[in-house]
Amino acid sequence: MARTTTGARRGEGPAARSLTVPGLLLGLGLGGLLDGIVLHQLLQWHHMGTDHGVHASFPMTTVASLEDNTLWDGLFHAATWLVIVVGLYLLWAALRNGTSARATALTGLLFTGWGIFNLVEGVVDHLVLGIHHVRDDLGGPLAWDLGFLAFGALLVVVGLALVRNDRRRCGAAKRP
Repeated sequence: MARTTTGARRGEGPAARSLTVPGLLLGLGLGGLLDGIVLHQLLQWHHMGTDHGVHASFPMTTVASLEDNTLWDGLFHAATWLVIVVGLYLLWAALRNGTSARATALTGLLFTGWGIFNLVEGVVDHLVLGIHHVRDDLGGPLAWDLGFLAFGALLVVVGLALVRNDRRRCGAAKRP
C-alpha cells in the first residue's frame, strides 16, 4: 500500500493506527502472562532460570532454587501485568477519543503481540541466553524450543492476516 507524505498508509486512518500500540501491548502482556501461568505454574515445564545444562543457575531439584525461580517468575508476572495495564490504558484512551475498536482488528493485534512475545522470548531466553527452555526436563529441548518459535510465528502471521482483512473490509465499505 502506498504511503502518504505523513508516512501513513493510504486507507489506514488515525483510528486504525491508534489501536495498534494498545493491541500489541495487550497481546505481549497477555501472551507473557499465559506463558507464565501455563508453562511455569500449571505444567511446571520450566521457570525463569531452570536450564538443566552445565550452567544451570536455578535447577528445579532444590528448595532454594525453586524459591529463587518463584521470585523470578513473580517478577516476570508483575512485568507482564504492567504491560497489560499500559495496554488497557492506551486502549481506553483511544476509545475515549472516538476510535472504534473493531473486534477482528483488535484480535489480530492481540495475536500479533502474543506471537512477538513468543518469538523474542524464544530467541533470547531459549536460544541466545539459554536461561531456560520450553521443556527443561528433557534431554533434547531444541525441538520444543523450535516448536515454540513456530507457534509464535504462526500467531504473528494469523494476527497480521486478521488486521489486513479487517482493514480491507473497512476500506471496501467506505467505497461508493
